[in-house]
Amino acid sequence: RALLFWALVYGYCALCACLAALRLLCGLARRPGSTFRRAVRENPPGCLLDPSLGTHCYVRIKDSGLRFHYVAAGERGKPLMLLLHGFPEFWYSWRYQLREFKSEYRVVALDLRGYGETDAPSHKEYYKLDCLITDIKDILESLGYNKCVLVGHDWGGLIAWLVAICYPEMVTKLIVVNFPHPSVFTEYILRHPSQLIKSGYFFFFQMPWFPEFMFTLNDFKILKNLFTSQATGIGRKGCRLTAEDIEAYLYVFSQPGALTGPINHYRNIFSCLPLQHHEVIMPTLLLWGERDAFMEVEMAEMTRIYVKNHFRLTILSEASHWLQQDQPDIVNKLIWTFLKEETTRKRE
Repeated sequence: RALLFWALVYGYCALCACLAALRLLCGLARRPGSTFRRAVRENPPGCLLDPSLGTHCYVRIKDSGLRFHYVAAGERGKPLMLLLHGFPEFWYSWRYQLREFKSEYRVVALDLRGYGETDAPSHKEYYKLDCLITDIKDILESLGYNKCVLVGHDWGGLIAWLVAICYPEMVTKLIVVNFPHPSVFTEYILRHPSQLIKSGYFFFFQMPWFPEFMFTLNDFKILKNLFTSQATGIGRKGCRLTAEDIEAYLYVFSQPGALTGPINHYRNIFSCLPLQHHEVIMPTLLLWGERDAFMEVEMAEMTRIYVKNHFRLTILSEASHWLQQDQPDIVNKLIWTFLKEETTRKRE
């Protein structure tokens, strides 16, 4: 059974690699001069230094010795709201939430292990799910808190679910954006070939160095297209990324070795399967953009059975995978409603 499992994983990996190589050859045939063109980005764009977003801070974790970068807004001592980004993102994907929730929370947008200015161990073994979950626990303690409102998007959503399962005493409220309960995801992908195809990058990322190389082609065209193309990007009714926003992403991921850490997160996922069918016991809000190009919306409703507490699901019909950047006003309003609703219930 294990042999068959890994044969399927690496067989699909090889297929994805062949398709990527074919796209590379087609690009070389059409635009040989621009395929390997790459701009030099030495200085960060101004938006990354905007003081209205918060203060850039660092914390070193004792056990791992890694230094984590985060941006914090709101007064110290207020309840903590910890924000975990997805791929290929970093703390800046939470810019709208940093401004919005600082009035009542100490809002911390983290660069996950391997991302941005956070330390990036070189070997993929240091990116196992156990390490990523422990990072969040240790960071919480290093910030001087024993509990938080935990918010995660995409891969950060996966980590948020697992932290809530492993350390429920540390999570007062769980908010996840466009990622189902991990058990739903693993079960659904095995039964629905359409989701298996949409998650093809999980398999492609198992290869060494080649995925990073593909991202750099045509001055990181793949990265730009993820946020701007008609197929995967923010839709016409969304809050589109500005040229400076795009440049912020390009600056961060064009730094030497900046893509290896993020992709290493995916290089351990299959060794962690199958995930246990653990339930979540704290109040949970799941937000979902129905036009998500990477996650099928049917998984959102299926998540309900794994939450043994108040569960609220909101699906936004015109929103993309990049929901908190796509529809920030609506997302912020829904989060406020959820937070206030739970506070009112407790008082009652």
